[in-house]
Amino acid sequence: MTTISYCYRFVSNFAFLAVVYFTLNFLTKYEERTIIAGLVLAYSLMRVVSALRLFHFYSRIERLEAEVRNAVTNVADSPGKKQVIREVSALRHQGELKAYMDLLFLGLITLLCIAKILGG
Repeated sequence: MTTISYCYRFVSNFAFLAVVYFTLNFLTKYEERTIIAGLVLAYSLMRVVSALRLFHFYSRIERLEAEVRNAVTNVADSPGKKQVIREVSALRHQGELKAYMDLLFLGLITLLCIAKILGG
């Protein structure tokens, strides 16, 4: 299931990159291309801010994981609680990888838009 979610994230980001690329290449007027590139840059900026907020959220979760590990080892060795901690840690790691993948594609899209604006 994890592999499918990574594949889906890659395909959806790649499809967005392809749509932006072909849209900017098929527009012939500079003004139209600049407007579309600006709108895509605004959308990309919103997604980048969202991804950065996710990293802040994940750092908070990581701190909570450490505190819960200390509390569980001090109170009792419960295998059920340790399993929950492992699952949360795995989900946080997967979320971080997906956010990195999003940031990579958004960076490529930003470079493409800037090249189309500056390239004329």
